[in-house]
Amino acid sequence: MNGSLEGKVALVAGGTRGAGRGIAVELGAAGATVYVTGRTSGAERSEMNRPETIEETAALVTQAGGRGIAIKVDHLIPEEVRSLVARIETEQGALHILVNDIWGATRMEWNKTVWESDLDNGLHLLRLAVDTHAITSHFALPLLIKKPGGLVVEVTDGTDAYNAANYRVSFFYDLAKAAVGRMAFALAHEVKSYGATAVLLTPGWLRSEAMLEAYRVTEANWREATKISPHFAISESPHFVGRAVAALAQDADVARWNGQSLSSGQLAKIYGFTDLDGSQPDAWPYVVEVQDAGKPADVTGYR
Repeated sequence: MNGSLEGKVALVAGGTRGAGRGIAVELGAAGATVYVTGRTSGAERSEMNRPETIEETAALVTQAGGRGIAIKVDHLIPEEVRSLVARIETEQGALHILVNDIWGATRMEWNKTVWESDLDNGLHLLRLAVDTHAITSHFALPLLIKKPGGLVVEVTDGTDAYNAANYRVSFFYDLAKAAVGRMAFALAHEVKSYGATAVLLTPGWLRSEAMLEAYRVTEANWREATKISPHFAISESPHFVGRAVAALAQDADVARWNGQSLSSGQLAKIYGFTDLDGSQPDAWPYVVEVQDAGKPADVTGYR
């Protein structure tokens, strides 16, 4: 499918690192022009205080075969997002793919009730996870729906089914993930009559830069981390969810997915793409049937 997104324009909002970077690069590998936004640019870092930059992601997009364009944007500031979309329209005349991958939360509190949680931190998390997506959609969708065939991808953590049945981390994290899922559902209803498609998409256990660093491994030797956390064997690189988005964007019948909750592992089986190592990790069934069930780590049948 190499080159089949030539002439298409994508905005990966929150493309500095992790899933956003993987998605941007794989859209570039398929030939797309990709606008990469985030708050970490040059020497200026966001509150996450990590070294990855939007410029690095844009360079990787171009290296992969597309055209990467980095623009520093704080998606909590409406005027910055308005200006971003106006620039895309001026430079490209269209927007075909919108990926809402903005997150940026750092002050996570695990297993805390709403009354135990730091209220300022919790409300800030909701703003980063929910307000940013709403603001971006508000300004970007009028451009995306000008022509039929547009695709909106809301990136989250966990399928709708898993999140509905399981308490996720804390009150505020749980609420954030439920809200993003509902946003994808609502957007699907709103864009359908314009010939566009909106979906919810989750990676599995993501080997983000921060995760690799936490386990003191690299993408080259990530399996060493299974000595510390055996279930890490089901993990996937950011390129895997990136290939899921690229596959959706190249599907002439993508409208069949409108309003649905999807996972990278699920789509790999349908579209036939693999992770960097040639495998197809299917994390969410594994989490339910092996990890949460208290069974020993064994990816047989899941990878």
